[in-house]
Amino acid sequence: MRRFLWAGTAISVMAISAAHAEESVEVLHWWTSGGEAAALGVLKDDLASKGVGWQDMPVAGGSGVQAMTALRARVTAGDPPTAVQMLGFDIRDWAEMGVLGNLDDLAAEQGWDKVIPAALQDFSKYDGHWIAAPVNVHSTNWLWINKAALDKAGGKPPENMDELFAMLDNFKEQGITPLAHGGQPWQDGTLWEAVVLSEGGMDFYKKAVIDADPEALGGETMRKVFDHMTKLRSYFDDSFSGRDWNLASAMVIEGTAGAQEMGDWAKGEFLRAGKKPGEDFVCIRFPGTQGSVLFNSDQFVMFDLGDEDKRAAQLKMASAVEDPTFQVAFNTVKGSVPARTDVPDTEFDDCGKKGMKDLAEAAQGGTLAGSLAHGHGQPSSVKEAIFDVVTQHVNGQISTDDALKRLPEAVAAAM
Repeated sequence: MRRFLWAGTAISVMAISAAHAEESVEVLHWWTSGGEAAALGVLKDDLASKGVGWQDMPVAGGSGVQAMTALRARVTAGDPPTAVQMLGFDIRDWAEMGVLGNLDDLAAEQGWDKVIPAALQDFSKYDGHWIAAPVNVHSTNWLWINKAALDKAGGKPPENMDELFAMLDNFKEQGITPLAHGGQPWQDGTLWEAVVLSEGGMDFYKKAVIDADPEALGGETMRKVFDHMTKLRSYFDDSFSGRDWNLASAMVIEGTAGAQEMGDWAKGEFLRAGKKPGEDFVCIRFPGTQGSVLFNSDQFVMFDLGDEDKRAAQLKMASAVEDPTFQVAFNTVKGSVPARTDVPDTEFDDCGKKGMKDLAEAAQGGTLAGSLAHGHGQPSSVKEAIFDVVTQHVNGQISTDDALKRLPEAVAAAM
């Protein structure tokens, strides 16, 4: 019965008239903001040039939670999409079911092992086999600052939490929202993990988040993290609850807010609005996290076709994703950096060059770790347990003492 159910995951290549593409892919993704849609258009156009049509299945929601819910419904109904955007532990979960297509031959032909960082391969492979094609590397510990507001505040980007609070105080005096934020659990989690890294450093982040050490989750360093979160909450505007991340980015772009903590996909919104790094906005690592990178990687998985004759469109898509020319074209629009290490940075702006340099140095220095909020730090059950505590604390529903008690308990119960 189980095999019969998952047999529904086989996808079919549509045979249509010569006036249309001979092959087609239906792609489930959550790239629905303006900047993300522009980046996705690069992939659509690239596949169209190869004779592969595109059927869009967008599911709004910045961290992919809603997309995975939609995917489960499609698979249960025996009607999965051709390709799916996935992150980290979600890839592993689907790989364990044995329903994802094997990309070993293509990976060997194109030398993926040599050019894709080991940290990404941990999620791109399962049981030694390639089952996903990474599109990019995002990092989450960024601060995006309106340049005009920063200039009024003295022009010096903050390097630690005290300097961050001083800058935010100045923004408040300017009459703008100091810190643009969207009150959604994954956004709360993105801010929280940056503060964890800032306050405790990479060793503490790994101990608390990656290792889920109960003493780290409920100790004095974490108390400082939650105290910082309480203070940061005081810099939000009253309408933050439920706001989408790109609307928070728009506040910084328009100058109604001074800064936003968000992953580097935010840069795509600035670029789409015609803004330039260094002139209109400033990109820095979240204060106190310089030299460390929390990453997530968008990857595309292909469901097992069960028929080699129907793999052509999938393989063309996977090949297109890893093409160095595409990696440049896509990531310069998306705000991320290439998943391949052999791609030069000549076409990237200053923020992109910094992102590529930071990633390389962090990978070499052991200060590269998966983002919890974006599926690369813990499985979904643990991530959601942490989100629950962090969001309740951000919303003032529980105190810091409560959070320190509940966090290790929630994580233990979810593991």
